[in-house]
Amino acid sequence: MVNVLETAIDTIKSITTQDEDQPLHIGEAMGCWTYLKGLELAKTSVQIGINSTTDHELKTLLEEDLKLGTSQRKRLHEFMLREGLTLPKAPEELPNSDPTRIPFGAKFTDEIIATDLSLKIVSLIVAAAANAADAVRTDVCAMFIQFQAEKLAFAARLKQSMRKRGWIDVPPFYIPPGAQEQPS
Repeated sequence: MVNVLETAIDTIKSITTQDEDQPLHIGEAMGCWTYLKGLELAKTSVQIGINSTTDHELKTLLEEDLKLGTSQRKRLHEFMLREGLTLPKAPEELPNSDPTRIPFGAKFTDEIIATDLSLKIVSLIVAAAANAADAVRTDVCAMFIQFQAEKLAFAARLKQSMRKRGWIDVPPFYIPPGAQEQPS
């Protein structure tokens, strides 16, 4: 799926006028700043999850998200510096810890860690979509489409793992007035 989106991004770039010599508008600048801040905050939550879980599959997913977030932070950081944008303050790196030494009640359960990760991924997907839609410059739009595609691909794997473990809370079904059948 990512290859299809990368192809679409390349096509958009090739058929539009290159407008990278224009300055960013205020919405593009704000979108970059808030997305980078979201990535920075998500990194801290992911590091806490890695330090807290003993579940191998969840830890692998957290490490994959940490690597993806690091890649996106690096690309966005470099872009923002080239454009002369101020970077948001980043939390300090957290040291590694032994999850078996954290007492019960002082750490999140694996289900809460996965749900927290899922909500952060969703918020970044939505932010990337909004930033792509608000962008006038092609390079900014393409960057956020790529970020969104990467997060969507990861979200699909996370959802599959959460579904397998029964960690997805399904909201109540909507039964329209007058409906005869209940969903199964």
